[in-house]
Amino acid sequence: MIRTEALSRRYGPLLAVDTLSFEIAPGTVLGFLGPNGAGKSTTMKMLAGFISPSAGRALVGGHDVSREPLAVKRLIGYLPEGAPGYGEMTVAGFLGFVADLRGLRGPVRRQRLATVMDRLSLGGVATQTLETLSKGFRRRVGLAQAILHDPAILILDEPTDGLDPNQKHEVRELIREMAADKTIIISTHLLEEVDALCNRVMIIGHGRLLADDTPRRLEARSRYHNAVSLRLSDPAQLADAETALAALPGVAAVECDQQRLTVLPKDGVQILPSVAELARTAGWTLAELHLESGRLDEVFRRITMDTPA
Repeated sequence: MIRTEALSRRYGPLLAVDTLSFEIAPGTVLGFLGPNGAGKSTTMKMLAGFISPSAGRALVGGHDVSREPLAVKRLIGYLPEGAPGYGEMTVAGFLGFVADLRGLRGPVRRQRLATVMDRLSLGGVATQTLETLSKGFRRRVGLAQAILHDPAILILDEPTDGLDPNQKHEVRELIREMAADKTIIISTHLLEEVDALCNRVMIIGHGRLLADDTPRRLEARSRYHNAVSLRLSDPAQLADAETALAALPGVAAVECDQQRLTVLPKDGVQILPSVAELARTAGWTLAELHLESGRLDEVFRRITMDTPA
């Protein structure tokens, strides 16, 4: 559905995107990650046809973004960073304007406008101008215009930025529903969003591709993969528990954070049974005991911080 070949973009002496090559199959929900200034937004703007590559090329639905920009724009819905709009327009007026630009007419136009207004809970602000809306509502209007024409591909730059927890949940549910028949790229700084929504993750830094894998396989790179986390109800047991856990075979280290202990295994060792048995025989009072799959944030930091500019 999307393919890039040595895609690059310069801003004067700054190489913002450096020979990125990747493919995205239909049905993929891609978490596109990287630190600030990594080149994420620039890459998404090139895929959406809003800026041209300095070198290389991007194909969307078989169309070259530079040579067939209108064909590409028909296929995609794009939510840019900041969700820009026309501040003097009302919500209903802005979405009607977008519907006209997208060529929606008659019953289809009415149905799509009603659907997105309802799905993003915009009915209560339909007559307000965009400049009077909160950041969260402006974000929802931006998402509404991106999905209005029911595109096959969605490119979403920070789709839940500025939303409260309830609104984030609603938007994530909407993305899950749409993922059944769309290709979706999500740029986000919220790693829990990647875990909740994405079946593939790409990490870039200094404009270069650093990692490309599933969330589960990236978590498996974490030093916390198969670690055991336990929280003691009785603080008086903490010191003895930390010492006893560190002495278990197969344990690489024990980290203590208030009343929580995290027991890290040596490579390939399954330590949950021995930790659970030690807790039982020692008579510790446990408030919590669970096996960790790994920590994506730790993997992200290590990958991006270890990469030279």
